[in-house]
Amino acid sequence: MVNLFLGPIHDLSFLYNDQEAVRVTPQEIATFIMQDEIVAVYNGRSEAGPRALGNRSILYDPRDINTKETVNKVKKRERFRPFAAAVLNEHANQWFDMSGLSKSPTMSYAVQTREDKKDLIPGVVHVDGTCRVQTVEQDIPHLYEVIEEFYKYTKVPMVLNTSFNLAGQPLVETPQDAIDTWKESDIHVLWFPEARRMYKSSSLGD
Repeated sequence: MVNLFLGPIHDLSFLYNDQEAVRVTPQEIATFIMQDEIVAVYNGRSEAGPRALGNRSILYDPRDINTKETVNKVKKRERFRPFAAAVLNEHANQWFDMSGLSKSPTMSYAVQTREDKKDLIPGVVHVDGTCRVQTVEQDIPHLYEVIEEFYKYTKVPMVLNTSFNLAGQPLVETPQDAIDTWKESDIHVLWFPEARRMYKSSSLGD
């Protein structure tokens, strides 16, 4: 398999005529994350399997010590639930003991966080010091560009990544699923990278 983005294709042309769908760049999305805004991503085909790998994801700042409380409240699930890190592949081994793995693109492994890095990313480190890691390369360009921009300003080469759904619901599949989930939650930004458009809550500035 080349990748796990095997879901059906959905039409996003309606976004170009919707005045509420604002143009946005990956760099602006990274800025929202740096400002502790929760960003939901809807891109291309959905992931096959149990993991959201960037096409049906919720992204957040891993440096926030209150991450579990903040994001789990938005997802309407238990406060103790942990989160994964989507990290630039070229920096993964500096932050995590990858145990000989050259990459972990499907978020299938929990590895130990380097001791000197744990306090820098409390939002994605489990109580035992491990983290479930997704290594990201340029074959997922929208996610790579966001993390790269985030790293440029924070020196942290990763973002929190969790599935785009609310408790008890499957991952969103259609664009309407994404919009409905965004509307019924406190997610700040709904980003459609393919269309270079986003919806944002009224609490965010223009």
